[in-house]
Amino acid sequence: MQIGVFAKTFPGSEPGGVLAAVRDAGFAVTQFNLACAGLPSTPDAVPDDVIRAIAAASDASGVALVALSGTYNMAHPDNAVRDDGLRRLKVVIEAAAKLSTPLVTLCTGTRNREDQWAHHPDNADPSAWADMAREMEKALQLADRHGVDLGIEPEQANIVTSAQDAMQLIAEMGSKRLRIVLDPANLFEQADAAQARAIVAAAIETTAGHVAMAHAKDRFAHGCFATAGQGVVDFADFIARLKATGFDGPLVTHGLSAEEAPGVAGFLKGLL
Repeated sequence: MQIGVFAKTFPGSEPGGVLAAVRDAGFAVTQFNLACAGLPSTPDAVPDDVIRAIAAASDASGVALVALSGTYNMAHPDNAVRDDGLRRLKVVIEAAAKLSTPLVTLCTGTRNREDQWAHHPDNADPSAWADMAREMEKALQLADRHGVDLGIEPEQANIVTSAQDAMQLIAEMGSKRLRIVLDPANLFEQADAAQARAIVAAAIETTAGHVAMAHAKDRFAHGCFATAGQGVVDFADFIARLKATGFDGPLVTHGLSAEEAPGVAGFLKGLL
């Protein structure tokens, strides 16, 4: 298991400096965001010189790019907005292929027009799932064409809220390219330590064999997100259970400050 961090944890829009900061904080891998190369996260285009700069920064720092962010609102109620998001996702998938980055991460979306991470009561309407699934089919065609996997993350505010939802979508899509990003803190809203442990354990069992990447974000019992190691998530149990399923991929932390990053790297390495 490799310990990593979101590249956007560190300030800067030049990949050499950002990836050097990732390395210096104690991480071997990163989930990269094109904002760290001076572009929008999902841009209209990624120039070849930017691809070369990112690749050179990865080589120089020794930090491997294990995922690239391609999130857009796959359930936005406006079809034109979804079409634009898919167009930009194609650009990200092509960039991931050029960088030999195996995974592009997605957002299964929400009916909230303003924020793709915010809940909306219409998320439970079957039409929301149907719109998202049609987007996913198109995205998977792009991913298959370029030899890249797509990662969906169960998220309380999105269409795919649970491990069961994620497995249902994988079954519907029938594609080995669709994988799961498992973040324990996104599997519940409020829970004490025992409840959180049980929820996370059940999700690991449900998704076994389908997890491409794990995230290390924490949550306080009252619901607010927290830096890994400060909330109710039992990361020792989380890691042990992932290992028991055969998972040996990246464990990537986020939701923390740059100043906290070295301490979290040490915390996670200690659990391994």
